[in-house]
Amino acid sequence: MSEEGRIKNISKRLPNLTEYQLDAISRIIDQLQKPKKFWRNENSDLVTNNVLQDFGDTLRIHHVFSAEALSKDRFEYALERVLQGCGVKAKCAPKGNPGHDITINDMRVSLKTQADKGIKVGTIHISKFMELGKGEWTDKVEHLHGLLERFYNHMTRYDRIFTLRRLKDKTNENYELVEIPKEVLKRAEFGEFRIVSNSKQTPKPGYCTVSDHDGVEFQLYFDGGTERKLQVKCLRKDLCIVHANWIFPRQQADKELVFEDDPIS
Repeated sequence: MSEEGRIKNISKRLPNLTEYQLDAISRIIDQLQKPKKFWRNENSDLVTNNVLQDFGDTLRIHHVFSAEALSKDRFEYALERVLQGCGVKAKCAPKGNPGHDITINDMRVSLKTQADKGIKVGTIHISKFMELGKGEWTDKVEHLHGLLERFYNHMTRYDRIFTLRRLKDKTNENYELVEIPKEVLKRAEFGEFRIVSNSKQTPKPGYCTVSDHDGVEFQLYFDGGTERKLQVKCLRKDLCIVHANWIFPRQQADKELVFEDDPIS
C-alpha cells in the first residue's frame, strides 16, 4: 500500500475510536513532530540510518506514556522489532537464557541498560553483569581469581556487548548506545585484586581494578552477600564505542530543544 493509501486507511478508522484513544494518537503525533537530534557513528555496523530513526521514534513513543527509562526487556523487544523492520535478521533469546539476549545476523549479543540517578557521562556502570552463583568464596583473594574464571566463561556465550544509557539532561530525554569491547574486559587478568575485609557481607566482597597510564580503566566488583553478583564499575567510556545518540524533548517540554554539553564526549 502506498503512503497516501495508508494515510487514507488510517483516517477512515479514526471516527471509530474513543476520545481517550484519539487523545493518545494525538500525543504520539505531537511528540513525533517535535524537533530532535539523532546521531550515529558512521562506522557503526549495527545502527544504520534507518535503525537510528526507527529506534529513536520507538524511544519517543515510549516516553509519551512513561517518564521512566526504557527497561532492559523493552529494549530487547524494541531492538528486535526495529532491526526486523529494517530488514535485519534478529531474534531475541528465550527468557532466562544465561548468555546472549538477542541474535543479530548470527551474532550473539548481550544487552545491558543504565539509567541510575548517579550516572556519569564519561564512565559506565553495570549493576548486574552476571550472577556469580555458588562455589568457594570466603575472605581469600585467590577465590576472586576463581570468580574471574566464571566471568570469562560467561563471556564465551556471546560475541558483543551493548548498553543503552539514559543520561542526565535537565530539558530532554537523552539516550546513547555504547558497545563495550570484550577485549577491554578481558584485561581483568592483569588487574589488582583485593578483598574488602571490613565488610559485614558474607562472603566478603572484592575488587579487581584495572589501570593504565591514564588511571583506572574499570573495576570488577564481586558483590557478596545474598545476591552474589558481578558489577562492572567506573568503566571509562573512551575505551568503548558510542554507536548512536538520541535527544528529544520530554513530553511536557516546550518544542524548543536546549542542547547542553556534547552528550557523547
